[in-house]
Amino acid sequence: MLKGLAITPPVIGRISIGRVVERNGKRLPEKDDQFTLTSQVQGRDGWILHPLDEAMRKESGGKLRSIPVRLLFNDPALNLRADYSLFDRTTGRPACVGNGETCRRADKEGIASLPCVGPDACGFANGACKAYARLNVLVGDGDGDALGSFVLRTTSYNTIRTLAARLQYFHAVSGGRLACLPLELKLRGKSTAMSHRAAIFYVDLVIRTGVTLEQAIGEARQLDQQRRDGGFDQEALDEAARMGFANGAFEDLAEDVPAMVEEFYPANSNGQSVDVGETARSDLKDRLEARVVASGVG
Repeated sequence: MLKGLAITPPVIGRISIGRVVERNGKRLPEKDDQFTLTSQVQGRDGWILHPLDEAMRKESGGKLRSIPVRLLFNDPALNLRADYSLFDRTTGRPACVGNGETCRRADKEGIASLPCVGPDACGFANGACKAYARLNVLVGDGDGDALGSFVLRTTSYNTIRTLAARLQYFHAVSGGRLACLPLELKLRGKSTAMSHRAAIFYVDLVIRTGVTLEQAIGEARQLDQQRRDGGFDQEALDEAARMGFANGAFEDLAEDVPAMVEEFYPANSNGQSVDVGETARSDLKDRLEARVVASGVG
């Protein structure tokens, strides 16, 4: 195994709730009110849709706001990896990754381990560091590829906090059988003062529609036993993933960073990264003010 290269779950597609659009000569992230399943290939108009996207839209009647999923691992921290991340926009490489206590920072001499004070108080990041998470899931029951996952990337605090809580709770109530639970990703909306009372969307993880928690736990116990009888070693899979993540200092490959930075770390006019949510709020405020001026109110 190559040292310094993080071995991450095989990815066959992406799950997003937005896209990058051209606006006033700039490429900016634009949030959506539905999920989109894409391949890992980009065309002129953005990411090419995955065949499952069309199939699931037909089943849902149009907008895709829930996706049936299963998890790869029993350990919550292996399914969802969240940290504070800073990326170097000139080299397209991770510059610093921390957890609020310690961080790994790239410099001319290699990777240094340093204290992490978080993005708000970090002088090195200069406001360009933010919470960033990746969630790997099997879409459906993973019938086509039992280890081929879709990845959901997010910098939303609402999504990260909700997913982290759900994973911990489901792990506890199922006796550690996270990988056997029938789950679904669900898009939820909420309004805040910062969003000017407009809806903002975040991702939740719940038991599949039509199944109670007790039924889901019973199904997980049966599937767990069935897998054990068939020779499936979930504990070994978790340990292999744990070792793979620990093999590299940073999870993201340099070739994947530019597209990810464009979507989640857009630059302002000074070339500095700005918060995607703040960009969306600013655009919303501008639109609301334009409506007021057009209506003559104020």
